[in-house]
Amino acid sequence: MHVTCGIDWAEDHHDVAVVDSDARMLGKLRISDDAAGFQDLLRLLAENGDSPDDPIPIPIPIAIETSRGFLAACLRASGRRVYASNPMAVARYRDRHVVSRKKSDHQDALVLANILRTDAQQHRPLPDDSDLARAIAVLARAQQDAVWDRTRAHNRLRSHLREYYPAILEAFADKRERLLAREARAILAIAPTPAEAARLTRSRLRAAVTRAGRQRRIDAETDHLLEVFRRPSLRQPALVEKAMGRQTLALLAQLDAACRACEDLARETEELFLQHPDAEIITSFPGLAVLSGARILAEIGDDRTRFGTARDLKAYAGSAPVTRESGKSRRVSHRRIKNSRLAETGRHWAFAALTASPGAHAHYNRRRDTGDRYHAALRRLFNRMLGQLHHCLTTHQKFDEAIGFAPPALPPLAAAA
Repeated sequence: MHVTCGIDWAEDHHDVAVVDSDARMLGKLRISDDAAGFQDLLRLLAENGDSPDDPIPIPIPIAIETSRGFLAACLRASGRRVYASNPMAVARYRDRHVVSRKKSDHQDALVLANILRTDAQQHRPLPDDSDLARAIAVLARAQQDAVWDRTRAHNRLRSHLREYYPAILEAFADKRERLLAREARAILAIAPTPAEAARLTRSRLRAAVTRAGRQRRIDAETDHLLEVFRRPSLRQPALVEKAMGRQTLALLAQLDAACRACEDLARETEELFLQHPDAEIITSFPGLAVLSGARILAEIGDDRTRFGTARDLKAYAGSAPVTRESGKSRRVSHRRIKNSRLAETGRHWAFAALTASPGAHAHYNRRRDTGDRYHAALRRLFNRMLGQLHHCLTTHQKFDEAIGFAPPALPPLAAAA
């Protein structure tokens, strides 16, 4: 008898439904999110044929709406197939069974169980990644989140400074990091208002620049900052300016915390990633450094059965185009439903590969010559290199420029000439 199980996940409890191949409910239960609740779940599954004592045990597959949390981790550790279903897809399945749009936790658990009963082959179970790969994923995603938090904190601070302190923005306008530079943050800490910046002495400003880590052209940079801060400019009323300076210190503290988190998480991610056996293969690709390589591994994992073909991986990353066809209408466009983290890393990877690989740059130029815009050409380059990465990881070999971007073969007549 084919039995499937569905679990409607919640924060403090979960609803469970077990059905057979004829859609008959074999059992339902509400369990708590703790060890006792997990034991209750195992007991219910055992009562319906999930026995680990069988000579060839076949655990009951389980569909759940999340891949995170203690319950999902324990189910994966038990060796059974766990399917993390998208809540939007579950809502579409619900309409197949209940046209009145009635909804309940128990009904959702039943829908999840029926999804596996009818369409299990259309869904992908959670990958069997190693603990090392999953740990790298935790750190790499946290570091990427910290980068996004840093960007938001930087933009908030910059927007605030434009209202009363444009001199600090002008002083670091030619710097690549702008307000993220250590010098800018060090000066803001001692002079959060234009009045305090104008009163800075040359020795104090020089000490701040040195303390921020600058080692060359210290005197020239100090003179430049003094000149900018002492220029005549529009000012807010003194009391308002002082209040805005206090707000700047609060925003600066948030930016400093985000910068420290980025640096600490990046260091720990790189250390852990270099311990993985696939790290050497991934970083052999042009444009992939240790941190970006860790982000790639975090999203694709190290379960090589997860993506049977390179086409599957490309669709998951959103680099492969999608075709929408109806009657005489046919439209090919880029995918919007994708792994956003992998797609974001892929854009940086393709851009960095332009200067690191002559073959990648030539491929990009060919795509531009055929009419592709900038982002489309980068996406196609990422699509090609992702296929190469899939091949190298599957065959356990490093990237070879001569093979990965071999010149196209000439036609027979041209070759003979």
